[in-house]
Amino acid sequence: MKDYHTFGWYAARIAPHLPKKAFKPVPARLLGGLAYLLISIASFVTIIFFDINIWLSILISFILGASFAGMGFLGHEILHGTVVRKPWLRDFLGAVAFWPLTTGPKLWRKWHNLTHHVHTQDEENDPDAWPSMRKFTKSKLMQWIYRVPFSIRAIASFASLAVTFTLHSMKMFTVYIKEFNPKKQPSVWLEAILPWATWIGLLLWIGFEKWFFAFLLPLLIANFIVMAYISTNHRLNPLVPVNDPLANSLTVVTPKWVDVLHFNFSYHTEHHLFPGMSPKYYPMVKEHIKKMWPDRYHEMPFGHALLALFKTPRLYYKDKELIDPHKGILFGSLGNGLKLKERTIKRVRQLRKT
Repeated sequence: MKDYHTFGWYAARIAPHLPKKAFKPVPARLLGGLAYLLISIASFVTIIFFDINIWLSILISFILGASFAGMGFLGHEILHGTVVRKPWLRDFLGAVAFWPLTTGPKLWRKWHNLTHHVHTQDEENDPDAWPSMRKFTKSKLMQWIYRVPFSIRAIASFASLAVTFTLHSMKMFTVYIKEFNPKKQPSVWLEAILPWATWIGLLLWIGFEKWFFAFLLPLLIANFIVMAYISTNHRLNPLVPVNDPLANSLTVVTPKWVDVLHFNFSYHTEHHLFPGMSPKYYPMVKEHIKKMWPDRYHEMPFGHALLALFKTPRLYYKDKELIDPHKGILFGSLGNGLKLKERTIKRVRQLRKT
């Protein structure tokens, strides 16, 4: 791909082909959230008030974790304004949906909507972008981490998906809290504290054993599900000088029933073209993208994308390639080969010094 275009450039060419209803909020999406909420309440009641065996507890934890993740996907949709438009109602419903993942609506909109979407795959300005050799050469910690053999790092990276969303959300709070208007900072603090106060209060009430199955294990499962998507959204794509969704984003392909459960979150390139559109209409957007720019569009079966993540490092070299400094090997990114390219370890050592 030799040239880039902004998301507005693509959107302007697709929008005339879409029906007007595609640009209106879809409140009916809340029915899916209500279903997840009722399932979660029933699961809590079962774990808290009934003496059940460990296998049933684990099964219910998986159901809760899947529900937490589903609510998070809907919360993401709500806070983009594609379900309801009234700000107070949007933030209230978004807070409820994100409550299990302990992320406040104001922080999420600042971090995700106003920063990640505006600066996608910009190393300096996208809070979710992975670093390049430029940062690697300046960080002793990163250099120490990358001395660990790649196979061990790959396993640890996948295991860490179970905690990454929660930890990254905490980090984003420390990054952005000072950027809020001083008058709004107390409400941002409150949105961050209240979910944790709820879950810690639940711990004090029911004890650690039941709390483990009612919240901690489901949170780890939800983290893994959410991060499995988020990790494939951009981490196989190059860093880019222009916010071009067809270059910096990947749509993963999942079974239709999974798309229903996850509110079409798999359509990520489409989301970056039209973040203010209900994901209900993203299959329609996908059809137009593939007709207009079939050579630019990136899609991959979800399992294949996760496998590609497992086999490639998360450090960029000259923006378009992924590098493993430990072995001195380069991998192409999406649109740039995504094939193994060998380089000498000596060359990587030279890069560290520059």
